[in-house]
Amino acid sequence: MSLAAELSGQIPYLRRYARSVMGSQTSADNYVAALLEALISDPTSLPNDRGTRTGLYRMFVSLWSSIDLNLRDSQAAGVELSATRTLQAISPLPRQAFLLVFVEGFSRDEAAYILDVDDDELTTLIDQAHSDIAAQVATKVLIIEDEPLIAMDIQSMVEDLGHTVTGIARTHSEAMQMVAADRPGIVLADIQLADGSSGLDAVNEILHEMTLPVIFITAFPERLLTGERPEPAFLVTKPFEPAAVSALISQALFFREDVRNAA
Repeated sequence: MSLAAELSGQIPYLRRYARSVMGSQTSADNYVAALLEALISDPTSLPNDRGTRTGLYRMFVSLWSSIDLNLRDSQAAGVELSATRTLQAISPLPRQAFLLVFVEGFSRDEAAYILDVDDDELTTLIDQAHSDIAAQVATKVLIIEDEPLIAMDIQSMVEDLGHTVTGIARTHSEAMQMVAADRPGIVLADIQLADGSSGLDAVNEILHEMTLPVIFITAFPERLLTGERPEPAFLVTKPFEPAAVSALISQALFFREDVRNAA
């Protein structure tokens, strides 16, 4: 299989990781594009001693860690942040370590290689990520999910994190009624709902009325990993790891517009 063919299957997932790290799909895609340009220019620059996927993520982390690139990206986006603050406040290593292990599915050994740290350092980073997650500000959560047992699991997990569930919607129309009755701070949504309606359509309608983070929890990730999903959005694939959802809730809340502007 050619390198281009191998990379094509990994790019959607790298875009997801980059978006979770940076909080902006536009900035994430700029970095992924820069990475691809570097690979086109010099295919041998891809580390391949741990496999193509692991090498691709390691190369991305190295690119993202470039202060000069971060500074140019911030200036291009009109973000009034120093390169140091971008690195430390937007994408700390603990968050990256947590995402690599619990969202992207890398082993701890692979995650340590990607971040260029040893095993003990990785453990420390993940422990710090847990502390950061626990320190997140509580908010109201709307769950759009038609499977009762999954909805109950998500509700329990969300409440354990200190958040309040405003309602569990099984259909598009129920979701809109609940949003009108009690405005949420974040939405956790499935795509395919009980009456044949679409959670994606419901989210699009909600985002048309207000700005808030969205996490899709779905068995159909291919419907979202196209570059056309609503912004902002995060993605967890069913069956999901509770820790992955917990991590993304904190990620999504961290990158809310009001939090970012107040920082």
